[in-house]
Amino acid sequence: MENVELLVEALPYIKEFHGTKMVIKIGGHAMVDKEMLEDTIKDILLLNYVGIKTVVVHGGGPEITEKMEKLGIKPKFVEGLRVTDEATLEVVEMVLDGKTNSEIVTTFIRNGGKAVGLSGKDGLLLIAKKKQMKMRKGEEEVIVDLGYVGETELVNPQILDILLENEYIPVVSPVASDLNGKVYNLNADTVAGDIAAAIKAKKLIMLTDVPGILRDPKNPESLIKYIKLNELEKLIAEGTIKEGMRPKVEAVIRALKGGVEKAHIIDGSRKHAILLELFTREGIGTMIEL
Repeated sequence: MENVELLVEALPYIKEFHGTKMVIKIGGHAMVDKEMLEDTIKDILLLNYVGIKTVVVHGGGPEITEKMEKLGIKPKFVEGLRVTDEATLEVVEMVLDGKTNSEIVTTFIRNGGKAVGLSGKDGLLLIAKKKQMKMRKGEEEVIVDLGYVGETELVNPQILDILLENEYIPVVSPVASDLNGKVYNLNADTVAGDIAAAIKAKKLIMLTDVPGILRDPKNPESLIKYIKLNELEKLIAEGTIKEGMRPKVEAVIRALKGGVEKAHIIDGSRKHAILLELFTREGIGTMIEL
């Protein structure tokens, strides 16, 4: 009876979301734990079977760091963004466009899904430009050079629309180039937010390794279940949101301002996290809307 009640509870959400588009960013331990990745992909396939068109964007930070350390390259981060020199960029392309993207696509296929792996470079899906990062040092605002770190200048969603219309699941790695062919490493959270806005997604879902947005980053019990965009911006200004959570929240803000209805930041290490967030009244993470 409990299973039946759960299905009944999910019914209005299935009806509401049928035929809509969602962007899901896979990150954190869901990228390195094979069993966890398999469960996540099965959940995404279930979304497709009930008529939700999904685009998957993936990171690969832990695997990139592991590969860099094996090659004797020391990783460096500024406000959650990886500083990327030429050697680091080679590793990023090797891991994201090659190993990680291929593993995700293969896992979809093994579980009966139709997935297509894409880089942001493919079909000029993403046109990138060098990211200009500003930081405050005392009374001054200075520009920090992150190397080959880019940001989205333009999203061309036509290739995604074609795949979605034909019931394929696009799996996108966050490596892109500018119109001169210069390659950049983009933050996967940012790419997910930009793609969600470009395809007019109903929802943007971020999988991470924490329960959601926390009022006290050191206390998992301080989860914010629901928050409005203006309140979220205040948390950034106060310094409550920082480091690795900051790119996620900034991506959410851009997505919502770009027309996405709602965004969710959830713990991807929790079994069936996506389904619990979307198809139950309580949810498990943080939901953000305008």
